[in-house]
Amino acid sequence: MSSPNDILALIKDPSAEDQTLIEKAYQFAEKAHEGQKRYSGEPYFNHALETAKILAELGMGAKSIAAGLLHDLLEDAGVKPEIVEKEFGKEILFLVEGVTKLGKLRYHGAERHIESLRKLFVAMSEDLRVLIIKLADRLHNMRTIQFVPKEKQQRIAAETLEIYAPLSYRLGVRKLTRELENLSFPYVYPKEYEIVKEVIKQKSKNMDARIVKFTHSVKKALAKKGITQIKTDYRIKSYWSIYKKLVRKNMDADKIYDISALRIIVPTVADCYQVLGIIHGSYRPLPGRIKDYIAFPKPNDYQSIHTTVFTGDGDIMEVQIRTEEMHRGSEYGIASHITYKEYPRFKKGEGESAAGIFAWILKLLPKAVNFGRPKEDAKPPSKISYEGVPSWIKELAEYQEKSVGEKEFMENLKSDFFEHRIFVFTPKGDVVDLPIDSSPIDFAYAIHSDIGDRMCGAKVNGKLVSLDTALKNGDIIEIQTKNICAPTAKWMEVAKTAVAKKKIRAILDKQAAKTKSVGKS
Repeated sequence: MSSPNDILALIKDPSAEDQTLIEKAYQFAEKAHEGQKRYSGEPYFNHALETAKILAELGMGAKSIAAGLLHDLLEDAGVKPEIVEKEFGKEILFLVEGVTKLGKLRYHGAERHIESLRKLFVAMSEDLRVLIIKLADRLHNMRTIQFVPKEKQQRIAAETLEIYAPLSYRLGVRKLTRELENLSFPYVYPKEYEIVKEVIKQKSKNMDARIVKFTHSVKKALAKKGITQIKTDYRIKSYWSIYKKLVRKNMDADKIYDISALRIIVPTVADCYQVLGIIHGSYRPLPGRIKDYIAFPKPNDYQSIHTTVFTGDGDIMEVQIRTEEMHRGSEYGIASHITYKEYPRFKKGEGESAAGIFAWILKLLPKAVNFGRPKEDAKPPSKISYEGVPSWIKELAEYQEKSVGEKEFMENLKSDFFEHRIFVFTPKGDVVDLPIDSSPIDFAYAIHSDIGDRMCGAKVNGKLVSLDTALKNGDIIEIQTKNICAPTAKWMEVAKTAVAKKKIRAILDKQAAKTKSVGKS
């Protein structure tokens, strides 16, 4: 029998206030979902409970966990927003509504829309917590995907692999990323999944015994040099990560050395480098396989030292060396920076705190770009390496390469990045990325020139609108067409996109040439 204690047991030192909030949210959600069943036949409330437990494991605050318990109330339990606000306040309603909005977005496999949809998730989230709650929600849905009708499994898994797992990776929450990838992979690429399974089967023979033996040998070498304050464990690379690496290595499994890795966790950064020196003094390293992500962190803030060595008994092993703080960061990413805390977004007497909206994006940007309070002697980098950095982060960084204050950066980010683009949908749920103040005309030509050329009307969110209506984020647009319809000169004044203007001008020029020809005859 479940209870709020299942969640509270996962929280480090919850306050009395936190306990009261979580218990209230638990009881409220349980009652609201009473009688509802999932595809598996289990009570629907189990999903809300498991989502909240994932959030607690990530170290999220009580409000986020409460929102996890309540996240399906508006959509699936018919609870009115004003009731949620009355019972739990504006902040939790904001989180629940944010998760509900993200739940309405659908990925339909159109390659050109993947990046736009990822950007839309970030833009619509507004608050990091919304995105993390949605990721926790998706993770539990993937854990139970076997109960979903077959025709839906592939779409949900593809959406997870293309949208949710990359977003989780960008946030550095590798604990979620690995499981999302592993659960999605067999549904999206079943044949490739079987290939990877066979590779791991061959590579992992006696793997546990080999790692235990190597770990014992490493501890002995470190103890001889007086280093005994260490923790060790090991990880197996995710199936999806192995598959991607196999593709890069022309499917040659013998070129992959990091299917498993020994982790050594030490107290300080200085200890990391000392351990690296001792390991290299005891085991021959593979040339070109030493990576210092402490001095040069990955774009998502991942830090660790990686080296690959010959173990001395014909084996090759990757070793990862990091501090406890780095280890937590590698598993929980940005979530680890807000552990047991909530953003001060809704404090009385204050406007929206920068921390509550886009401040977390600073964590995603390359460290070389200085957006903080610059030191007197800080110089802008002459050249920034963006290798492996997602394109949307490049755009943010390249746009703001000069040092600016945090407040100015936030204002510029909101007005010049997100607010200069809108994200709207086809009736099927495909996302279309357009400039701000775009019209149904721009939308029609973004879909296909033939649709634009034959457009005679448009519906926005189910209502007929004029063709000069300014579209807004999240609008669903349906274009009505007839063969007798054609662009007019007024469309040129309304259209915002170069594509639409070019197509309209071509049609108008044709019409003018035809009229001129008829006049001559």
